[in-house]
Amino acid sequence: MADIFAALPRVPEVAVVDAADLDARLRAADRPFVVRNLVGDWPLVQAGRRSAQDARRYILAHRRDVPFTVSVGAPGSDGRLFYDDAMGMNFATFQSKLDEIFAHIDANDDARTIYLASIDLLNFFHGLHEANHVDLGTRDPLVSIWMGTRTRIAAHNDVPDNLACVAVGRRRFTLFPREQFRNLYLGPIDNTPAGRAVSMVDFHAPDFAAHPRFRDALNHAMVADLDAGDALYVPAMWWHHVEGLASFNVLVNYWWRSSPRWLGQPQDALNHAILAIRDLPEDQKRHWRDMFDHYVFEDDAAVSAHIPEGARSILAPLTPDTAGRLRAFLLRALGR
Repeated sequence: MADIFAALPRVPEVAVVDAADLDARLRAADRPFVVRNLVGDWPLVQAGRRSAQDARRYILAHRRDVPFTVSVGAPGSDGRLFYDDAMGMNFATFQSKLDEIFAHIDANDDARTIYLASIDLLNFFHGLHEANHVDLGTRDPLVSIWMGTRTRIAAHNDVPDNLACVAVGRRRFTLFPREQFRNLYLGPIDNTPAGRAVSMVDFHAPDFAAHPRFRDALNHAMVADLDAGDALYVPAMWWHHVEGLASFNVLVNYWWRSSPRWLGQPQDALNHAILAIRDLPEDQKRHWRDMFDHYVFEDDAAVSAHIPEGARSILAPLTPDTAGRLRAFLLRALGR
């Protein structure tokens, strides 16, 4: 990695004494933080500290007999799972049994990148979560495991909050605040390596002639170097570039939203706005910008105070019932 990244400030570290302390820090945090050795007592971490082979044996002992989806990069890609020159993907995706995938990692003579991304820990393993988990109190997170060889995952963001725990190997996260998206030169939002728009900047060889505003992004960046047992909190929508630095790396992460699950996904609203508004005449776009400001971003009372309280429908704070009715209305409208 270029020397400019080595000089970036480090993500602050905090000490956590118990689950209640972690819960309080997560509730109060609006920026990333690192907890060293938060999961150091996990059996998976202990196995990985002995050897990568021990870690794989431990994982295999808990696998379910189902196909796993694996991405395999082309030789010479230096672990970067990204676009090719034609804006397709520079990796292929297959399904295979986990023991077969791990056998290829053991015999990976051509140095191909092998990566299992965002595997649901509960549905693809038995007992692995129960023996290796973080107590997140009342949160109901999606728990995923990420496994593979050396990898470079382009800077992207996620809608939920994220607690990322390194179980095996080493990881480096380079993080940027939400508002830096313009300086990261994002690629397409409908053709992505893994579902989220990614930075087109190669962090190992940044091209400042093509991406001059990336220098501004670096003024706001932080780096976290994590060893096995360490954890990193990534707030919702923060941008993060992730590298697996060892020959075999495992990360377990927890995603949760502070908003109810029955609310819609903001990305869907953005996609629909591109479909319905972006290419309108300028005067109409200005009107719809005002409408969005009024109905979405202004205080609820300013929008609906003149309507009788029992008749405000979706202009009142949403409930599971009104959210369901709105979703059904949208599905009917989109199907026309």
